[in-house]
Amino acid sequence: APEGRRIFPRMSVKENLELGAFLRNDKAAVNADMDRVLDLFPRLKERIKQTAGTMSGGEQQMLAVSRALMGDPKLLLLDEPLAGVNPKLAEEILDIIKNLSIEGINIIMVEHNINAVMKISERVVVMAEGKIIADGEPEVIRNNENVIEAYLGKANE
Repeated sequence: APEGRRIFPRMSVKENLELGAFLRNDKAAVNADMDRVLDLFPRLKERIKQTAGTMSGGEQQMLAVSRALMGDPKLLLLDEPLAGVNPKLAEEILDIIKNLSIEGINIIMVEHNINAVMKISERVVVMAEGKIIADGEPEVIRNNENVIEAYLGKANE
């Protein structure tokens, strides 16, 4: 799911989701996955016929993640899924991402909100100025001096 959502704004929610599965041939599996993503994101179910560009930024982000899921990925790449999303929707998206991981989908997520990432991650790699400054479990990262200085601020101490 690319940064900036990159949905097809003039198409409906359903059409955007169908495009996520365009390489798949098993219609029954595609329909089952459509039902699954709509269950994961009930707001999208409510707006299935709505033109995607008329939805809020958070709803568009949900659509971008759902469209990626329609490809039946083994590895889900998420580029800033919380960017421009209000805190309530961000929590919903984080919960869904965590549940997808529990279900067995491997996830690599690039996100500037390091505190949110650490809530749901098993492993965190922190970069600053193009270099890895820390790598490990969230608790290790949370106490890493380089990370505290670069991202979390001295208030975390």
